[in-house]
Amino acid sequence: GQYAIVHLPMQPDSAAVNPGPGAITTEMTDDQVRMQTQADLDALPSMPGANNHMGSRATADRRVMDDVIGVFKERHMFFIDSVTSPSTVGAETARAMDVPSASRAVFLDNQATVPYVEGQLRATMARALKFGSAIAIGHPNPQTDEALAAMIPQMKAAGIEFVPAQSLVAL
Repeated sequence: GQYAIVHLPMQPDSAAVNPGPGAITTEMTDDQVRMQTQADLDALPSMPGANNHMGSRATADRRVMDDVIGVFKERHMFFIDSVTSPSTVGAETARAMDVPSASRAVFLDNQATVPYVEGQLRATMARALKFGSAIAIGHPNPQTDEALAAMIPQMKAAGIEFVPAQSLVAL
């Protein structure tokens, strides 16, 4: 009864940070990017879409994103740009290729403290009430879980409806 999407590992700006196995990098050829994207997707049950894990360098590279989004197009998947860089071309590339997409509005837990995450949830709520929707991205950690448990009832009382990410993507 839960919804899931692929959290695709992609190269960050910092070489000191490892995005994990199966990462898409700017050093890969077009064929390597496509093959790694396919391998990452094939390693999981079929998913309707994906977002980038890290990826500040990879999502800013149009060639790499053309290859990644091309695989999503072939598989009829959507893409949510985590916006890990102001230079990202992820959602823009997806739109240009007629792949349904959306962009993250709020990161919930850049600081893993309950008060910080609660503040970010309030920011998500304000944005959703103002614009009609908002995508927030967080991580499975105790502080985020605690903040969500405290804030979800308040957000629902304010009229916020929680929906699967795929319902917020558009061409």
